[in-house]
Amino acid sequence: MKWIVSVVAGLVFAFNAMAQSPTAPPQKIDELVRLLQDPDVQAWLNSRKEAVPPAPGDTAAAGSNDLAKWETAARTRVHEVISTIPAIPAEAVAAASRTRQQAISMGYAPVFVIFGGLVALGLLVEGLYRRRVGPRETLFGRLAPVGIFAGTMAIVFFAVEWPPLASVALLAYLSAFVAFRVVVALLSVAAIARPVRVRLKIIIGLICFAIATATIGGPLGMPPLAREALSYCFSVVGLLLIIETVWSTSSRARSWKAAVTAFLVALWLVWCLNMRGLFWIGVYALVLPSILNTIGRIAGTFTNDPASLRGILIVRGARATAIAAAVAWLALVWRLNPDTLGQRDPIIAALFYGALKSVLILVCADLLWQLTKGWIDRTLRGSAETASLPPADAARRARFRTLLPIFRNALAVVVAVMAALIVLAQLGVQIGPLIAGAGIFGVAIGFGSQTLVKDVISGVFYMLDDAFRVGEYIQAKDYKGTVEGFSLRSVRLRHHRGPVFTVPFGELGAVQNMSRDWVIDKFRITVGFNTDIEKARKLTKKVGAELKEDAELGPLFIEPLKMKGVEEFADYGIVLSFAMTTVPGMQTYIRRKAYAKIRELFLANGITFAQPTVQVGGDEKEGAGVAAAAQAIRTQQASAATPTT
Repeated sequence: MKWIVSVVAGLVFAFNAMAQSPTAPPQKIDELVRLLQDPDVQAWLNSRKEAVPPAPGDTAAAGSNDLAKWETAARTRVHEVISTIPAIPAEAVAAASRTRQQAISMGYAPVFVIFGGLVALGLLVEGLYRRRVGPRETLFGRLAPVGIFAGTMAIVFFAVEWPPLASVALLAYLSAFVAFRVVVALLSVAAIARPVRVRLKIIIGLICFAIATATIGGPLGMPPLAREALSYCFSVVGLLLIIETVWSTSSRARSWKAAVTAFLVALWLVWCLNMRGLFWIGVYALVLPSILNTIGRIAGTFTNDPASLRGILIVRGARATAIAAAVAWLALVWRLNPDTLGQRDPIIAALFYGALKSVLILVCADLLWQLTKGWIDRTLRGSAETASLPPADAARRARFRTLLPIFRNALAVVVAVMAALIVLAQLGVQIGPLIAGAGIFGVAIGFGSQTLVKDVISGVFYMLDDAFRVGEYIQAKDYKGTVEGFSLRSVRLRHHRGPVFTVPFGELGAVQNMSRDWVIDKFRITVGFNTDIEKARKLTKKVGAELKEDAELGPLFIEPLKMKGVEEFADYGIVLSFAMTTVPGMQTYIRRKAYAKIRELFLANGITFAQPTVQVGGDEKEGAGVAAAAQAIRTQQASAATPTT
């Protein structure tokens, strides 16, 4: 930073040394300058220049193509600007002298005194406002005092009729000062290190002062070449400050710093050659990503939920507005520089404007997609909790969870395709043949992949029929499981033992949905032949009442547990049938609880469960023969187990 300050001081001293010439040019020179700036005189000179045929030597030097003409014009312009640099101090002093003399002749103080008075008045009112409301660290709290400051100066400025030259100078420098303060307020809330912030303030202050000085140069009578030379001097100082900032504040490798420095120097050369469109494209590539991130963070402070519709609209809208402003400025710069090399080629101009329109189209498509995607994501998050909802609302939310992901994917494809087609149309590509070709290609693909088309169409009709939803348990042919998700051509099922089936829609066939509305669960229990059936029915009714009154199981019942009666007489006992109606998916859990309570209550009341038994019967002789045979077998086994000596 020290060597930058030294260079600036050297330039100032050099200008002061060169300004030791007379404070104002002679009156005849002023007359000549005013005549040259007259529009009629300039039109006459241009007409004379076009009427005079070019000399053969000039034609050979300039060449016959636009590139050679542009190169010659750029070289001449740079040479003229460089040769005008020594005259800058004299021209600046002359312009200041004219402004001061006009103000004094009309009874006003010098311009710098008026400027200081307006600034002091604005700061006084701003100080009273700050004392009244107190310090605020928010963005609005930092911008509001600047607004009070600017408003106070604007009221006083427009209430007084200033001298013409003084009015132009005051308006330019006051506007530059207010703009500088606004940018400083924005930098104060950005996440930037203090050394970088200080240097950015210096650079932005220099840019504001340079723009104001270049703006008032014409009205104050400075020649165009002197104004351009002054802009070049300011640009050199700004370039040195930016390079010093890169090398002093960045912790990256030297190779990266050297590459950025080379890029900045190349960008400055592009600006010097009056290629303003290319210059601003390079500036955007360098600083626009950081600016968009900063704008996003600042906009995020105005909303509590960035994922809400309002948050997405504020954050994404702020970034889209910044991009649109950058595109508009680039179009304005391109339009105000008709003599650049690109403007002379209609193809390049058409591609340039088409690219600008394409950027706006992509920004609008991204904003639309983000808003729609945010709404879908919020709806999916809200539909995940269905335990405390009525069955109709729970079913509607389940249908949302099923259809919205498919709609989101389809919408992404539609937005991307439409944006791509519009961008191609803006770039001059005829999209009619592309659409026709895509249709023919689609028909060919349809004939060549009938199975895929069958799967997609079947999936569409399954969704229209509401055959199943995410989270439901279904069975189709040999596949069964809980529906976890969809794609355009298949459904993903999670089996209750863990495996995942990915089944194309065309192979599902008839679908058995086990998770809709209600389910009737039936089971059987076998008891002894001597069981009191009426007593068992009453005990079962008691079990059903206890399950219904349970805080955990009660809400899962639609109809309580009941004993239907005797189903059949089995070989070992009486088969009793039971049934209950529950919410889908909970019947197995409730049945286990019912088994435990029925067993406990039946055994406590003397009801036994049937067990298989075997009876061996015969007469007395057969019994004696069986006993003798058993004794002979035992004797034989004992003799076989006795060891031999």
